[in-house]
Amino acid sequence: MAGTKEIRTKIKSVQNTRKITKAMEMVAASKMRKAQERMRAARPYGDKIRNIAANLAHANPEYKPPFLRTSNNAGAVGVIVVTTDKGLCGGLNTNILRLLLARLKEMEGQGKKIMATAIGNKGFGFLSRLGAKVVSHVVQFGDTPRLDKLIGPVKVMLDAYSAGELDAVYLFYTGFVNTMKQEPTVEQLLPLSKERMQADPQEHSWDYIYEPDPRAVIDDLLLRYVEALIYQAVAENMASEQSARMVAMKAASDNAKTLIDELQLTYNKARQASITKELSEIVGGAAAVG
Repeated sequence: MAGTKEIRTKIKSVQNTRKITKAMEMVAASKMRKAQERMRAARPYGDKIRNIAANLAHANPEYKPPFLRTSNNAGAVGVIVVTTDKGLCGGLNTNILRLLLARLKEMEGQGKKIMATAIGNKGFGFLSRLGAKVVSHVVQFGDTPRLDKLIGPVKVMLDAYSAGELDAVYLFYTGFVNTMKQEPTVEQLLPLSKERMQADPQEHSWDYIYEPDPRAVIDDLLLRYVEALIYQAVAENMASEQSARMVAMKAASDNAKTLIDELQLTYNKARQASITKELSEIVGGAAAVG
């Protein structure tokens, strides 16, 4: 059995660790609420711009925007991977990167080349280690998603699709379900699917006046819509990150408390054994003298 001094040192060390994990849990809980509010606030904008873009696209059947065209001749596929910059959030990044790896193997098995855009340090590091062709990336995002930092890296992928260099673009991120559950998600970003571009039946069919011309308006609006989809994915990933970190830190704090209790019990047993031994020696010495 370890000595009492060594056990006391271990208890002190675990107590200090528990203070850190408890503080991180509280910080994550505070950030989680703000991240969820941002995520929910972005949804109405995305829904509205989708309805307008769908109505405009249907109002001009003679023009097919690049983001709605399908192509199978490029032989390459683009992936946009959204992960976190920091760790200590359970299996959040592991789950989405495992899904990404499975899809990459599937695409390469079909003879497709891969172009990747990484949003987040963990995904960028993973793709670099994998030897994937990373055409753009953005890291150190902070706690608030910013569209101005997203547009540059994402535009590289969108321009490649518009130029016919890619057959499709897929978006990988962790979708927020609730505080206890986050779902690894993959969606086809481009070409925009018919389901995505389905106009709301409750919306009226309006006649539009275009300035400068229908092509420029529709293309620009669809670009804003795709940017809104990516922003929403990043916002959901951030809400998932803070939720996962809060749960992970709570589990770590609970485990530390259990370990402290076990160490305290071991310490009491060691201390009791030491006292018993000392008493036995005193009694034995007194008996020998007598």
